[in-house]
Amino acid sequence: MAAWKISGEYMETCNCTFLCPCITSNLAGAPTEGDCKAAVALRIDKGERNGVKLDGVSFIVMMHSPGPMGAGNMTVGLIIDERASDQQVEAISAIATGAAGGPMAALAPLVGRIAGVERRPISFTIDGLKRSVRAGDLVDQSCEGVASAASPGQALGVDNTVHPVNSRLSMARALLSKFNVFGIQWNDSTGTRNGHFAPFAWAG
Repeated sequence: MAAWKISGEYMETCNCTFLCPCITSNLAGAPTEGDCKAAVALRIDKGERNGVKLDGVSFIVMMHSPGPMGAGNMTVGLIIDERASDQQVEAISAIATGAAGGPMAALAPLVGRIAGVERRPISFTIDGLKRSVRAGDLVDQSCEGVASAASPGQALGVDNTVHPVNSRLSMARALLSKFNVFGIQWNDSTGTRNGHFAPFAWAG
């Protein structure tokens, strides 16, 4: 039996122009701006670790890579919903950094620095093909899925990716992408940048 499991919804935006080269190069491609800045947001709808319930808690994994993600030396920081208890923060920190095993453990060798944990009120909203996440004054991001002509109401998808959240991601364009945390700063609303969303289910 798994020591922990969480499931829910995920979305992210990054500073790369659409479509992010990480996805099509298995993390080997150079980011379109030279470095990569990304905010990976997850809303836990159901979950627990070691008896600590995690239902309803959201968190954001902030990432900065100075070059191709696969080359490593990434900086990673966490933003966790301020409504989370200390026990929930501890559980999510272990899961999100890979210390508790699971999907994020595969990324751990690529991380050069853990920047720490910030706590802010986090909102995560879904409206059709749009996803929006805000974390106080630190992150404000939204994206809209690229609509499929073959499956109305669904977004185009990319499958069999090495992305840690889900191997299948919906393709999206970032409508807004503002980061100001852990030294990671970005502000774009051109609609030309990359985004993704998907359901997720992790265990470890």
